[in-house]
Amino acid sequence: MGDRKQARDMEFQAFVIGRWPRLMRTAFLLTGEQHTAEDLVQSTLEQVYVAWRRVASAEDPEAYVRRVMINAHARRYRRRLREFLAPRDDSGLTHEVADSGDRIAQADDRHALLKALAQLPARQREAVVLRYWEDLTETQTAEAMGCSVGAVKSNAAKGIAKLRAIPGLAEMVTHGGRK
Repeated sequence: MGDRKQARDMEFQAFVIGRWPRLMRTAFLLTGEQHTAEDLVQSTLEQVYVAWRRVASAEDPEAYVRRVMINAHARRYRRRLREFLAPRDDSGLTHEVADSGDRIAQADDRHALLKALAQLPARQREAVVLRYWEDLTETQTAEAMGCSVGAVKSNAAKGIAKLRAIPGLAEMVTHGGRK
């Protein structure tokens, strides 16, 4: 019995080490604050560890964990806990370090993009983050958010439309930054 537990713990540890950067990026984009993102990932992993046998045997363990994270984030939002994607004074803000292949990181003013993302309602922000940052399909996004594909399409379209309506933001992203 001890060997099985040790093997399960090692499997969980390998999963966490391999997925940590992506989980943190998703949590940061959902919450907008480094410490809150770390708390979200930690609480998600606590829940997942308890149910690791079920998670590990799932068809897509990463999707399972992402769904747990989205649900945990939604519970916080429903309880009306305050979140800040970009505080009024950003002197204490820890900025995300982008993956080397992240096209969004090529924008000169990532901070402006994150600030704009903060203006979106929670469901629109979730849809935009999962579809365009995490590059999930509409079906995968719907599963992660616990809604229909139509709701994903609607929330993502509304979120993108609001982001495009912000003066200067669309040009910054499409032209690779300010000159």
